[in-house]
Amino acid sequence: MPGRRRDETWSPGLVRAGAAYGSAGVGLVMFICMFDESDVLDGLNEQQRRAVTHQGGPLLVLAGAGTGKTRTLVARAAWLRGAQGVPASRILLLTFTRRAASDMLARAAAGSGSSERICGGTFHAIAHKIIRQHAESFSLPPQFTIVDPGDVADILDVLRPDHGLAEAGQRAPRAPACADIYTRCVNTGRPVSEVVTASFPWCTPFTGQLAGLFRAYTARKRARHLLDFDDLLLLWQAALADPAAGPVLRGMFDAVLVDEYQDVNAVQASIVRLLQPDGKQLTCVGDDAQAIYGFRGADPAHLRQLVTDYPGLDIVRLGRNYRSRQPILDLANLIRPSAPGLDLTLTGDRGPGQSGESGMAPLLVRCHDEATQAREICARVLAAHEDGAALRDQAVLVRAAHHSDILEIELGARKIPYVKFGGLRFTDTAHVKDFLATARILANPADDLAWFRLLRLHEGIGPVHARRVLAALTAGPDGPADGWQQAIDAAPARSRHALATTLGRLADAAGDPAGPAAAAAQASAGSASQTAASQAAAILEILDPLIRARYPDAAVRITDLQRLADAAAAQPSLHDALAELTLDPPVSAADLAGAAPRRGLPDDLHHPRRQGPGMADRAPVPPGGWRASQRHGPARPRRAGRGAPAVLRRHHPGPRPPVPVRAAAAALPPPRPRRPARVRPADPFPPRRGPGRL
Repeated sequence: MPGRRRDETWSPGLVRAGAAYGSAGVGLVMFICMFDESDVLDGLNEQQRRAVTHQGGPLLVLAGAGTGKTRTLVARAAWLRGAQGVPASRILLLTFTRRAASDMLARAAAGSGSSERICGGTFHAIAHKIIRQHAESFSLPPQFTIVDPGDVADILDVLRPDHGLAEAGQRAPRAPACADIYTRCVNTGRPVSEVVTASFPWCTPFTGQLAGLFRAYTARKRARHLLDFDDLLLLWQAALADPAAGPVLRGMFDAVLVDEYQDVNAVQASIVRLLQPDGKQLTCVGDDAQAIYGFRGADPAHLRQLVTDYPGLDIVRLGRNYRSRQPILDLANLIRPSAPGLDLTLTGDRGPGQSGESGMAPLLVRCHDEATQAREICARVLAAHEDGAALRDQAVLVRAAHHSDILEIELGARKIPYVKFGGLRFTDTAHVKDFLATARILANPADDLAWFRLLRLHEGIGPVHARRVLAALTAGPDGPADGWQQAIDAAPARSRHALATTLGRLADAAGDPAGPAAAAAQASAGSASQTAASQAAAILEILDPLIRARYPDAAVRITDLQRLADAAAAQPSLHDALAELTLDPPVSAADLAGAAPRRGLPDDLHHPRRQGPGMADRAPVPPGGWRASQRHGPARPRRAGRGAPAVLRRHHPGPRPPVPVRAAAAALPPPRPRRPARVRPADPFPPRRGPGRL
């Protein structure tokens, strides 16, 4: 802001308006501007040029799928810096995923070298950066940690029995459903009763218990110095709305660009309005037809609300598609929703194929339920196979892994062999969660959920003993060292040596010989004696014997953790590494090194024990390749997606049409060499059920 000094303060802490983003931090991506002014517009079509060079007020770019919105957004940021003279450090680019941020960074770095940087990242990453730098101003200790949605469900599961939600003989909401209700309340700004009535009517009898559960959950987070994703946005929103802090935080940025605006929720939309009340340098990119997620209370109505919030809003439409041929776009134009004033028609840039044809015309088939859809897909697969199409040349695409639940059952019933690609996210696998739990203990010794997981890795320590050890750790009468010794005594005799070793190594990693629980005082004092690299190495040393004793495929898992430790060592601190992995987790171990994930490694649904839970992306390739070791046969449901089990909906699938004998026989592949299955026990912490899938 003109005339604003960079040393403005706000109570109760000090915020330097330009310093909060002075260096690359956790979860933030610094977009290096490499564009000369004459090169910014090169290669853009007329619609994209209009969006890039827009002046004089708020701008909404309606960008259909495949229309080059990422290139347009990066070019606009470069144009604001080069042609309009906006300092690069005062341009904020908000994205929704790590992949989008990485893509934009790669495109921005395509030119010649320049040290000018544009600040960019996800809503949660930037909120975390602000809160971490000024934790005391938010009444938080410096060692607070971020919990992911899975940890939120775990905490709620611990608290449910205290609020009458775990009693036998009643259909009470489970922890994932409770977590879903909570986050919808926070992100939509609606009370529990309204959310339950609208989206969870079967939970209406438990509305009072849910309200009490959420109050206890909030108190638990405060006592353990924990923040969830919703807290990050709420605290940033509250700071922007504060009469003293708001002007300082707004003054950090002169221009704000927001990607995928159709996926914002009420809190994120409020943050954008608070960052740009007049909208003079606001650019939003979105398309209400692509609002397919609806996660965390996202609502495309906020995209339409921009017209009301900013009366002078200009709209530029990007309708030239570079990805698909016209027959597909004709179907998309027919079925895509469009609000009044936000209509968009896609036209194809790709010409006909080599044969001069535009390809097979797409077919839209409407099914009234999932069972009908599964039967229709199977019928078409068999029909195509009878017409000469090999089964391996046919594919079914789904948005999320659990969307194929009913289809997998139907394929198995018809004896149609298949292989499913996908599975657990990298950070949802058991060994990675073990690593993150140990790191969270070093960063925040008050995190009892992380303690509980680490303690249960020790042979002989189950849930009951883990609670006893944890209680002793936090209740030593003569201080932390006495609690440390009491914790060892509370463990079973066969576990004490391993537990003592673990606690001693934790104390060494924290830089405090008195015991791991005493690390809290050191963290509060901001001690930087232990670097992220040394702590990551210490975590590996702690986990190595535990993982080798717990998992049969320990070698593969330890290799993953070595990559994880290398990625953590590259961060300024362990806090930064944890925030990066929690707020925007990598999809696979290859993501940690910046490499593209390996393709073609199937998640074999038929024999889930062969690879171990979540190991499909990292299991060694057998001799002869995966083709020689794949097992085809009737499917069995297994855990899919982000750890959600394949739970079947309760309805009768209806009669199945008969399968031609010759088609069924032809569908079976010839015998292939098989590797003997290696039976592996389940992970000690099985994946949780996904929200709402009860």
